[in-house]
Amino acid sequence: MAKKTNDEKRKMNPFLWFLFAIVIPILIVITLLIIILNIAGFDVTNWAKEKGNDVPVLSNAITTEEEANVEKKEQQFEETIVSKDEEIAGLQQNVTDLESTIANLNEKITQLENDQNVNATVEQDATKSVNEEVKLVAKSYEEMDSKQAARILENLNRGSAVTIIKEVPNEVRGAILEEMNPEVAAEITEQLMITEH
Repeated sequence: MAKKTNDEKRKMNPFLWFLFAIVIPILIVITLLIIILNIAGFDVTNWAKEKGNDVPVLSNAITTEEEANVEKKEQQFEETIVSKDEEIAGLQQNVTDLESTIANLNEKITQLENDQNVNATVEQDATKSVNEEVKLVAKSYEEMDSKQAARILENLNRGSAVTIIKEVPNEVRGAILEEMNPEVAAEITEQLMITEH
């Protein structure tokens, strides 16, 4: 039994024997060869990459400088595309915001135009109403005695007196001005001349 144990100890595992007898010495020789060739000026790594690219299975695992540059450029282009897409999205949002602002401003313009039209209509109606009232008052002064009309108009403010006298016919106007105080008649005449121009 002791003999069997000694035989087992002496017998090596075939895998370990293969590793220590073949693989490790080959790796040491290859490493020394690479170091010696590099010292001699031969670029072993680039030569290995070039030759490795020619082998179908290894070409997928080895990346050359050209392939690395192409991949880098592709990545840069993809990043540029992403940034441009983001920029386009931002600009489209700006366009949408500006279109919304334009629509709001157009609505305000329409509202203001409508308000202006309403105000103009109200103003025209008010002016028409005032003109009709002035004509009615002027008609009363026209039918009144010129002396009495002159006294009343002298006591009115000058603007109202001018407005009323302007609406009466020329003959009645002359008769009323004749009956007025000359200074008041002169003031009213001056204002009549200014308003008619």
